[in-house]
Amino acid sequence: MKSTDNPFNVDTPDDSSGFLLWQVTALWQREIRKALEKYDITHSQFVLLASIYWLSMHDQEITQIVLSSHTKIDPMTTSQVLRTLQTKKLLQRKEHHTDTRAKMVELTEEGKKIIKQAVKTVEKFDDDFFKPLGDKTNDFNKKLILLLKR
Repeated sequence: MKSTDNPFNVDTPDDSSGFLLWQVTALWQREIRKALEKYDITHSQFVLLASIYWLSMHDQEITQIVLSSHTKIDPMTTSQVLRTLQTKKLLQRKEHHTDTRAKMVELTEEGKKIIKQAVKTVEKFDDDFFKPLGDKTNDFNKKLILLLKR
């Protein structure tokens, strides 16, 4: 029976989708951080490097705004992380050839080398982490995409 002092709409924490998502995300992020330590990059740095590599493989013009949209990392944070990656000599930023406000981004040879290795590590980690979902993984991914499209 619910008390009038109880603001919760759930009977147990396991009934709260948000709380469960937060717990799984915290666990996943902690473990992915460990997996990326050997490359001396953060997870945000990995996501941006991998996105640059992916987009370049698909012949897309890569600007900071394109990266921000692709990764769902806000533009200011994207810019800060890219600056750090540039300092690490993993990427270079150049003036856009037609839009003076935009910056073009491309990986250096060292950036390509690191991201190719890191992607293998992260994909193996993800395979192991999500293995308990078994044949429901594709359905899980579709539901995540549904939430992203809101």
